Amino acid sequence: MNKTILVTGATGRQGGATVTHLLAGGWRVRALVRTPDGPAAQALARAGAEPVIGDLDDAGSMAAAIAGAHGVFGVTPDDEDLEREVRRGRDLADVAADAGVGHFVFASVGGADRRTGIGYWESKWEIEQHIRAIGLPATVLRPVRFMENHAIPGLGLGGITDGVLTHLFAPDAPVQLIAAHDIGAFAALAFTHPAEYVGQAIEIAGDELTPAETVALIGRTLGREIGYRQVSAESLGLPASAVRAFADERGLWRADIPALRERHRGLLDFPTWLRNGGTTRIEEAIFAGQGS
Repeated sequence: MNKTILVTGATGRQGGATVTHLLAGGWRVRALVRTPDGPAAQALARAGAEPVIGDLDDAGSMAAAIAGAHGVFGVTPDDEDLEREVRRGRDLADVAADAGVGHFVFASVGGADRRTGIGYWESKWEIEQHIRAIGLPATVLRPVRFMENHAIPGLGLGGITDGVLTHLFAPDAPVQLIAAHDIGAFAALAFTHPAEYVGQAIEIAGDELTPAETVALIGRTLGREIGYRQVSAESLGLPASAVRAFADERGLWRADIPALRERHRGLLDFPTWLRNGGTTRIEEAIFAGQGS
């Protein structure tokens, strides 16, 4: 079997985690980069991946990067220009189909199929629909809220600023979380067990906590109080469909975490993520946010 996988976004959280898990599983990895001599590309090469030049806006470069590969891990970078994001995702799927890849794994977003009217999610849904329409053998992974978001300095929603975590959820609402590490694990599982994953769209999460529980856990590990502030979806100008989605008492995301843990025994819950370096990253983010 051809064991070569092209990974887009290889220097990012999802792509980087996928590279790590694929290499550990004995796959040959081509890591898509723009500058093969840069430090990130060199780190990938030292890990055992093959950096290859490509640009999601250049179909020719993507065709060359994909040629001869068995599979593609596709992730579109966050982009305020949603039309460009959709175009990139559609073009990547088209190039993969033209190359005859055996398996395309696409990193979408949890809730993409719920028609919330949130642009970032709607763009992923458009790409998902295109992948299905062209008949590409594919798996769609829909990760929920990243645990790593707590460690991004200055992040408006989901980050911690001045000792306060801010988001749209009610303090007692169930909110699911996923570690980027586990997105890579599920991508590798999909490539390794195609009979179980091709044709599937799977929402993935590793834990479910309320915001109140989340800040309590973070506060205990940091040894300081962390507060929570809810902002309204209306105040951000989100559509009524998004307001209803965030207010749903069942939770915005509904991944079957016990079933996912059967597939991936190492699936991280939030306390484990905190112990495995998450607390340090949050501390560093808070320190950076203070400008000290």
